[in-house]
Amino acid sequence: MSEPLTQLSEEESALREVVADFARNEIGPHVQAMDATQELLPELVRKFFDLDLMGIEVPERYGGAGSSFFNTILVVEELSRVDPSVGVLVDVQNTLVNNCLLRWGSEAQKATYLPRLCKNSVGAYSLSESGSGSDAFALKCRATPTEGGYLLNGNKLWTTNAQEADIFIVFATVDPSLGHKGITAFLVERGAPGFTVGRKENKLGIRASSTCELSFADVQLAGDRVLGEVGKGYKVAIETLDEGRIGIAAQMLGLAEGAFACALAYTKERSQFGEPIFHFQAVQMRLAEMASRIEAARLMTYNAARLKDAGQSFVKAAAMAKYFTSQVAEWVASEALELFGGYGFTKDYPAEKYFRDSKVGKIYEGTTFMQLLTIAKLL
Repeated sequence: MSEPLTQLSEEESALREVVADFARNEIGPHVQAMDATQELLPELVRKFFDLDLMGIEVPERYGGAGSSFFNTILVVEELSRVDPSVGVLVDVQNTLVNNCLLRWGSEAQKATYLPRLCKNSVGAYSLSESGSGSDAFALKCRATPTEGGYLLNGNKLWTTNAQEADIFIVFATVDPSLGHKGITAFLVERGAPGFTVGRKENKLGIRASSTCELSFADVQLAGDRVLGEVGKGYKVAIETLDEGRIGIAAQMLGLAEGAFACALAYTKERSQFGEPIFHFQAVQMRLAEMASRIEAARLMTYNAARLKDAGQSFVKAAAMAKYFTSQVAEWVASEALELFGGYGFTKDYPAEKYFRDSKVGKIYEGTTFMQLLTIAKLL
């Protein structure tokens, strides 16, 4: 009989423990304050680099840890168990930005950008626009060919990590008449003349995670800033997002685990009618169902990550994991809040934050509806 997919190697278990300890001790004390101020502590970001969490899959020759996609998923899960706002920053860095460069970048681009992304530079991935959400390639952002390069104009929305990022992967069309065949990915650096990072969105959840508008006004890009091939940006985006969806599944898995752990501990501390509420069968049944759904979500997420590392087809597994785990996270967070009773509705306990943070799992990197469409097409 083969080992269960949740079985971890010694190396994976050791990594999990290191990240779990870091999250509890270094992130945990700041979660409430970061949520209230909507700011991620800069010193935490520096520690992510020090712990080699920002270049997990990047080969050692570029300064990365040379590890696996599965280990990336473990890291995102453990960070998100304590604070999903932190989990998504590390997730976007690894599953979107780094993976995109590793797969589509030229050797010169990898040598230029990957060492920075592993050492001290946060990355961001910018696809969405005001009229381009699930219809991801209805882009208005335009990259007009010029002598030796491109002139970038337009606006982007919902760019995660934008406030912290120095390196941006931006999708624009070089020719609107070509439809999706005109879409091209570009590497843009903070500080480029004409490039502005706009206001940070005031969000319901994952508030410490920065989500900003980007504006481009005649931003001059050299020809070597094209990531992949001209006109192949749709392929770059779709295939990168397949990996990113497993990362969001890991974020939502960690969130559900964190909400469940808080609720379980509370039911053993809270007494009514002379005994802990955990002793009541109705509470036990609810906790048992929460634990069961979390385990199913874990199996789906780990399976998708293992398939990716094995070089096997994982598109359907990624869509299923993202769809199911985001459903589980929202449901578990809601149940956890109710188990806290009136206290769950206050900011004195973590239940309400997990509940707020959970909602975005059904929205970004492909809505629930888009995941179901993907799954249906692959049946």
